[in-house]
Amino acid sequence: MPGSPRTAARARLLTPALALALATAATACSDGGPDRQARASAVGGESAPFAASPYWVDPDSDAARQVRDWQAHGRAADAKALKRIAERPVAGWPAGADPGPEIRRAVRAAAPHRRTVLLVAYNIPHRDCGRYSAGGAASAQAYTDWIDSFARAVGDAPALVVLEPDALPHLADGCTPPEYQDERYGLLSAAVARLKRQPHTRVYLDAGNPAWVTDTARMAGALRRAGVAQADGFSLNVSNFQRDDAVKRYGDRLSGELGGAHFVMDTSRNGAGPLPGGRAEAWCNPPGRALGKAPGADTGDARLDAYLWIKRPGDSDGTCRGGPPAGSWWPEYALGLARRAAG
Repeated sequence: MPGSPRTAARARLLTPALALALATAATACSDGGPDRQARASAVGGESAPFAASPYWVDPDSDAARQVRDWQAHGRAADAKALKRIAERPVAGWPAGADPGPEIRRAVRAAAPHRRTVLLVAYNIPHRDCGRYSAGGAASAQAYTDWIDSFARAVGDAPALVVLEPDALPHLADGCTPPEYQDERYGLLSAAVARLKRQPHTRVYLDAGNPAWVTDTARMAGALRRAGVAQADGFSLNVSNFQRDDAVKRYGDRLSGELGGAHFVMDTSRNGAGPLPGGRAEAWCNPPGRALGKAPGADTGDARLDAYLWIKRPGDSDGTCRGGPPAGSWWPEYALGLARRAAG
C-alpha cells in the first residue's frame, strides 16, 4: 500500500517500549525477580548480565542447553563463553505447518515477567529463491492460514515480529520470478494487517542490508507496496554481518525515503563485520565472525527502535563451509562467535 508512516503511529511505537524499559529497570533494582533467577539457573547459577532488557530470554534455548551440557562434561571455559549467547534475548523462528504451539509456549513463559517476545515470521511461498532456506508455505492460502495461526498464538501478549526476512529484497533485486511478485506483495501487505490486529504486536518488514539493495528508493518502493505504512517500520541486517555504522547510515537514508519510518537492526553476528575480500558466499557461515552489540531498546537514536539478535547466533546458514542444514544448531560455530566477542 502506498503512503508514509504516520507521526501518531511512531508515537504509539515509542510508548510501549518506554513502559517496558521502565518496568524492567524497576525489576533490576530489586532482587532481580523470578525471571532473572530462572535465567541464572539456566546457565549455572551466575547472574544474567542483561536483566534490564525488555525482551524475553528463553531459558531452554539451544545455547542454554549447550551450556548445561558442557558444564556437565567439564567444558567449564567453553560453557562460560557460550553464556554470552544463552543469557541474551534471541528471536524465535517458529516453523512447521502450525507456528502456534511454539509461540504460545514463549508467550506463556514471558508473561509473568512482562517481557516482549521476539519472533520471526519466515514462511512466504517460494522462499529464498531455491537456495539453502528454500521452501515456505505451499500456496497463498496456506500462508494466509499460517499467519492467522501465528497472530492468534501471540494474542494480547507484547511481541515484536520481523516479517519475512529476504522476501522484499528478493523482489527488489529480481531474484523472485515475475509470476510470483504480485502475490508476494499482497501476502506481505495482508500479513502486516493481520498481525497488527493484535493489540500489542509490533511489526517490522524486512529490508535487507546495505550491501544488498543499495538503491534505497527502490527498496522504499517495495516497502510501501508491502504495507510499511501500516507496520511499525522495517528491519535491517537480518542474518548478515554488516557493521553498525553502515547499517545505521543505510537505515537513515531508507527512513528518509519513507517519511521518517523507524527501524530495527540485527547485531547478532556483526561484531567483526563482514568477511573481507569478496569471497564466495560471504554471508554463509563465514569464519572469524563475532557477536555484535547486545540486544536492547536503548539505542540513543530516535528512528532506531532496537538492536536485536534476530538471527540466532550459532544456527547454521546452510551446508556451506561444513555447516549443518540451515537453521540447525552448530555449537562450535556459536562458541567461535562468543569467544571473539568484544567485552
